[in-house]
Amino acid sequence: MEAAIIWIALIIIFAVVEIITVGLTSIWFAGGALVALLVDAAGLGPVWQFAAFVVVSVILLVFTRPWALKYMKPRLVKTNYEAAVDKNVCLTEAVDNIKGTGTAVLNGQEWTARAYEDGKTFEAGMIVRVKEIRGVTLYVTESDAMPKKAEEAEAPKESEQ
Repeated sequence: MEAAIIWIALIIIFAVVEIITVGLTSIWFAGGALVALLVDAAGLGPVWQFAAFVVVSVILLVFTRPWALKYMKPRLVKTNYEAAVDKNVCLTEAVDNIKGTGTAVLNGQEWTARAYEDGKTFEAGMIVRVKEIRGVTLYVTESDAMPKKAEEAEAPKESEQ
């Protein structure tokens, strides 16, 4: 009877911890304690009860936790901040980290912009890609969306000459 009280207490403790944490952390052990309580009710000794607790807890943890997390975890939606990374933006002021200048328009809002790589500068009107955001500053780098300058595009390649 003493073992039954211990297993019931453990079931309650693990369930309460699960309710408090809401992170699928201890429910597996409550299942193991429940099986150990059933083993005690069947008349088996403490060694069998403990073995049942450990085996069932591990099985539940290993096999059902990944499935439960997959279906119970809410679908994460990118915030405005996260969605801005890797977007192309248009510079409204030249970006120069040494001079501390640069602004860009992102989703209709003007942001402070700085070059991601020190020493790089970008001219106003260029299309650049947001590499990172720190605070309220966009850190930008070259973008494939920026058209090449006319003289670069029209210059014949050495193989064509």
